[in-house]
Amino acid sequence: MYISKVPLNMARPDTIRFISSPYKVHAAVEQSFSPLAKRAGDDCRILWRLDSMPKAIKTLWLYVVSPDKPDFTHVVEQAGWTDSKRWQTKSYLPLLDSLEQGQVWSFRIKANPVRKVFKDQGQSPREGIVGTVQGHVTAEQQKRWMLSRTAAHGFSVRQSQNGEPALIVSQSTKESFSRGQSTVTLATAFFDGLLEITDVVEFRKVLCSGIGRAKSFGCGLLTIVKPAV
Repeated sequence: MYISKVPLNMARPDTIRFISSPYKVHAAVEQSFSPLAKRAGDDCRILWRLDSMPKAIKTLWLYVVSPDKPDFTHVVEQAGWTDSKRWQTKSYLPLLDSLEQGQVWSFRIKANPVRKVFKDQGQSPREGIVGTVQGHVTAEQQKRWMLSRTAAHGFSVRQSQNGEPALIVSQSTKESFSRGQSTVTLATAFFDGLLEITDVVEFRKVLCSGIGRAKSFGCGLLTIVKPAV
């Protein structure tokens, strides 16, 4: 497994067009691997996320976790920096091998929090709504969605000093983009928090295979760092 990050130059018009569609980014990420490269398995798959850093005003980062080593030359040419700033790729195995039950990490994930509709709860009947998948739109709904998935993935969210889960929901939005002749609409949000590993095997899996739906479109990649002291 590998983890990579590619700096994208937000001062370039081509970059703005590139990031405007998760489908375009998905295609570019797929092209970073040879046709014979492993793309998905029982415990791993290609995951990616667009993310920013507070001090990098004109830079957006493309994070990618993958079973095989990528080549992002075409991404740099299309949306990156033309100087020496290129991508960084390193083995994910040292981190995965260092994980232990009880460890505490800061985490970040962009996810697609959704629910399957079993009963129409609207004020007026809506034909065809039952059985569909709908996005959670309020921060409280999204927070409950995230908390309901932690145990199965080998971690729990720690409590903050006020007794509430140490979990912040931000950048909640609806993304719409073209995919062929159709339009895709996704409800997405970022989740930042503090976690504790409860099951090392399951937690390794989630770092390599992600959480939730829309993984091809930039959702599901969970990343961790040592918490600030």
